[in-house]
Amino acid sequence: MARHLVDGTSIGWDELGTDLLDGAPSELVTALTDGDQWPSTTLDHLVTPDGSPPVRMNVTERTASDQDLDWGYILRPNGIEVINPRYAAAGPIVSWDADPRGDFTNPANWPLAAERRPLTSPPTVRRTTTAGSSHAVARR
Repeated sequence: MARHLVDGTSIGWDELGTDLLDGAPSELVTALTDGDQWPSTTLDHLVTPDGSPPVRMNVTERTASDQDLDWGYILRPNGIEVINPRYAAAGPIVSWDADPRGDFTNPANWPLAAERRPLTSPPTVRRTTTAGSSHAVARR
């Protein structure tokens, strides 16, 4: 999957298709797609404002907050980590053997892998005090 998603495109994906399900049991493919099949399509039609060739958007822990992303996904050996970058530096890891027909609308019900490790260290809190007030300052 990593080879397909990361190496299979020079810029990015417009839409992921049923080709991601190649090799999956036919009953599962039918349950997920109602039997329809369509290819993944890449962002080959992009035009930049200055006319320069488009470049792949690289998302890192440092740049995620600047890119207005709603969700991030990291492919891990034991599952896929699902991160909401606006609220967390790390997310739960959904096990690769999770049944994709399950209800994924509520993260509390996700079938998680045993390991969940943060991508970055949690922020440290330094207490500062001024005359008559006290407040915490988070540092990364």
